[in-house]
Amino acid sequence: MRKIEDRTFLALIVVVSLAFAWVLLPFFGAILWALIAAILFEPLNRRLLAKLPGRPNLAALLTLLVILAMVILPAITLGIALLQEATAIYARIEGGGIDVGGYFRQVQGMLPDWAISMLRRVGLGNISAIREKIADGIADSFQVLAAQTVLIGQRAFGFLVGLGVMLYLTFFLLRDGDALAEKLRGSIPLHPAARNALIAKFVTVIRATVKGSIVVAILQGAVGGIVFWSLGIHGALLWGVLMGFLSLLPAIGTGLVWVPVAIYLLISGAIWQGLVLVFCGFFVIGLIDNLLRPILVGRDTRMPDYIVLISTLGGLELFGLNGIVIGPVIAALFMAVWEIVAAGRRAGWTPA
Repeated sequence: MRKIEDRTFLALIVVVSLAFAWVLLPFFGAILWALIAAILFEPLNRRLLAKLPGRPNLAALLTLLVILAMVILPAITLGIALLQEATAIYARIEGGGIDVGGYFRQVQGMLPDWAISMLRRVGLGNISAIREKIADGIADSFQVLAAQTVLIGQRAFGFLVGLGVMLYLTFFLLRDGDALAEKLRGSIPLHPAARNALIAKFVTVIRATVKGSIVVAILQGAVGGIVFWSLGIHGALLWGVLMGFLSLLPAIGTGLVWVPVAIYLLISGAIWQGLVLVFCGFFVIGLIDNLLRPILVGRDTRMPDYIVLISTLGGLELFGLNGIVIGPVIAALFMAVWEIVAAGRRAGWTPA
């Protein structure tokens, strides 16, 4: 009889937990980023609390204001500027100010015979057809970006609600984080050593993923945008944001943007601009990741590049923009669980 009651109660726990997760699903993104913000800014909140003893509400509020000033407002401003620039570039393409097809015709005319023959051997001989498809694809992409200005206006209320939930939850996570973490530790049905190691690893992975990926992406995108702007390349802000986004993909990352642009500059006669872009791409933009990521993340928590690449792409496919964080975090936790198992066996205990 006791077993039946236990199984019934376990089933009730599962059903209620799934139902609660279903209720929270519309605000999944807001909850995720609230948790990330609370983990990242917890050291600042702790320092403020040390200077304001007995005033956790004020310390959490001041930390929230810092998050607003450093993260939320700059992100909104950048998003508005990005959409405006994308719309302006699309308008220039539509009006003939930017002739995408003309650029490809110019490149085609500069290709030597051996390059054209090689393209034909790999099935890319019809350069004109390829040029038209790429040109149409670029135009369609800018059209989609320009259309987002209308969608943002239509979804403004939902965005504000999500932002409000995120900030509201962040405040309470900052204020009551220690108490909530203690309750969580007492509720997880795991061996104490495995439980503590897994929670510590989760916090470390969140900080490492955001600092090592998002911060580096912002820096690479900013530097790339500045380089493009200084060389007089149109749409520097747009290309900078694109480089920042693609820098989340290790090894290939920002090169997907600056390498084709550098090649075009070189073969179109802008030799010094192309050489400057190549130099900056390799020795400025490229080195940001190699120099700063180990400092921000630490070598012990850095995952192999191929794991980061696959988990980021998989996360984007399954979770959209949130997958930038979710994918690598899941991969890192997967590796952490098995590291805990191995460490536990060496220490004489097993998670089971």
